[in-house]
Amino acid sequence: MTLLAQNLVLTSEVSNLIQIEKLIDSVCDNCHISEDNYGNILIALTEAVNNAIVHGNKEDKSKKVTLTYEVTDNEVNFVVKDEGCGFDLNQVPDPTLPENINKLSGRGVFLMNSLADEVVFDENGTMVILKFCIANS
Repeated sequence: MTLLAQNLVLTSEVSNLIQIEKLIDSVCDNCHISEDNYGNILIALTEAVNNAIVHGNKEDKSKKVTLTYEVTDNEVNFVVKDEGCGFDLNQVPDPTLPENINKLSGRGVFLMNSLADEVVFDENGTMVILKFCIANS
């Protein structure tokens, strides 16, 4: 049973990331999602939206990032879609390798994969689906 589903459309400005935190606060409060899940959702989803703004849409304010989410009894799913050209997931450097460990960027995909229960990159990388199994508190 779907408890909540909604869309959010953002312009490609990093300053819009604050809206993601507010959205997650609202979803987690309204659906009684545990604090453990809150942290994972906050970091993974912020990384996904940041990547869409910065890497996908190249911070082009004329391009949009669309976030769709759905909360059910035991799962919350987020779909982040940008208007960029996409990317090859196999070409994303491993941030845990010694040559990458001190780089200030390049951890978004790694964090998403580490924190979400399932991550799917689709449409040539212009869409990411983040799935979280939730334990209601």
